[in-house]
Amino acid sequence: MSSEQQVPTLFEWMGGMPALERLMETFYQRVPGDALLAPVFARIPAEHAKHVAAFVAEVFGGPKTYSATLGGHPNMVRHHIGRALSEPQRRRWMQLLLECADDVGLPDDPEFRSALVAYLEWGTRLAVINSQPGAAVESAAPMPVWGWGEVKGPYEKG
Repeated sequence: MSSEQQVPTLFEWMGGMPALERLMETFYQRVPGDALLAPVFARIPAEHAKHVAAFVAEVFGGPKTYSATLGGHPNMVRHHIGRALSEPQRRRWMQLLLECADDVGLPDDPEFRSALVAYLEWGTRLAVINSQPGAAVESAAPMPVWGWGEVKGPYEKG
């Protein structure tokens, strides 16, 4: 790649908002039929898939819509408070989302999939932690930024 060419963001590489919305719509259409996940998502609003797509888009270098209109990372954490997510539910969420990624045709090159899986592992583990009794929302937590190997998360240790 020449110095004039820029490395695309993960958001660009995966196909932008249409690809993310297709992924999340497919995933959340399948959740009600999944015995392990259905109880967790029994009462999610219809716009949930679009909100999650906007969050992941921002994390992967896309538009900052989630922060601008939906409360940023602290609001995403709030959605998990009190849900008491389990490790089996976390693993199933990951497995089903990755199956959906294949089914909707997200890129399957090793570099992209490595970044995708790394983010999902990190994010779902935080979701489990933030869903347990006594979890608190850090109101100043910045939006995580995920790329091709470099990470800038809200919980970095300096």
